[in-house]
Amino acid sequence: MSPVTHTNSPQAVTQRPLGPLLIGLGGTGVSAEECAWLAHPAVGGVVLFTRNFRDLAQLAELTAAIAQHAGRDLLICVDHEGGRVQRFRDGFTRLPPLAVLGRMYRESAANALDFAYRHGRVMATELLLCGVDLSFAPVLDLGDRSVVIGERAFAAEPEVIIALAEAYIGGMHDAGMVATGKHFPGHGSVEADSHTDDVRDPRSFALIEAADLKPFAALGGKLDAMMMAHVLYPAVDARPAGYSPFWIQSVLRGKLEFRGTVFSDDLGMYAAKVAGGLLERVRDSLLAGCDAVLVCDPQDVRQLMAQTELVLADADTALKRLKGRLAATREEIESVSEWRQWKKTITQLELEHAKWV
Repeated sequence: MSPVTHTNSPQAVTQRPLGPLLIGLGGTGVSAEECAWLAHPAVGGVVLFTRNFRDLAQLAELTAAIAQHAGRDLLICVDHEGGRVQRFRDGFTRLPPLAVLGRMYRESAANALDFAYRHGRVMATELLLCGVDLSFAPVLDLGDRSVVIGERAFAAEPEVIIALAEAYIGGMHDAGMVATGKHFPGHGSVEADSHTDDVRDPRSFALIEAADLKPFAALGGKLDAMMMAHVLYPAVDARPAGYSPFWIQSVLRGKLEFRGTVFSDDLGMYAAKVAGGLLERVRDSLLAGCDAVLVCDPQDVRQLMAQTELVLADADTALKRLKGRLAATREEIESVSEWRQWKKTITQLELEHAKWV
């Protein structure tokens, strides 16, 4: 993919395909300023947060308004993994963190795999019903040392992660949602938090390949997208993974033959700032091989939109293939007794987890 420069031209908005920027919005509706952002040819999608949610009806109205103001079918995304990373709560099933499934796996692999499928199916279905296309899930990092990953990971053992994630992805796919593995090539073996610190993993490629890389390699054929880690592996490359042609093009695209969409992580995170200003971060991510980049802070979006030129690429195919495909209505889904049982058992699992912490 070769990024090209386009002038910020209002006349081009309705003719442009989806651009590579996935942006954040400020609240529960779309402001006049944000209407202009959504229609900009650089934009291809939106990433929602808790600040964008009040209730089910409001969320459905917001996702419809985003498409209306954009004049295009933007990709609408969220981080909705469960546990502490569940952006929407009221009206949604409370999802336990993925580590609960890893603990269950030690007692009964069959039960854990069943619940992993239910977890992914319930999570995806509830989002799709409100017009959200995808959750950036599942986390494939090792649940070993990282303070920011922690219980977001299924387990510390690659083989357990692979088994549980495969079942979880199956649930997502059966609901009509694509799956995004993160954070490639692995964030779990370093303690620092890339939201607030520079993160360095000093290990060799051979050591990373023998551990953290295993889930991504094993599940690459089942994943529809990957999200890169804001982690520097200095023994492998001088650039963090999200800015690294070696990690994206040589390893992910070449060695692992991954053919899905590649996302950056949020370019507003502390560890992303090594590339310089926002324009440099966007440019370097796209040049390294990312198909789309996340800019989640509305203040950062405002700064980008103030530029007279933006470095763009045609992300239309890469993003449109990730659109949700829910075939049934809420009434049809909720009338199925098996669905109600899945929601009940997932809620019970979350209540049990709450007793452990």
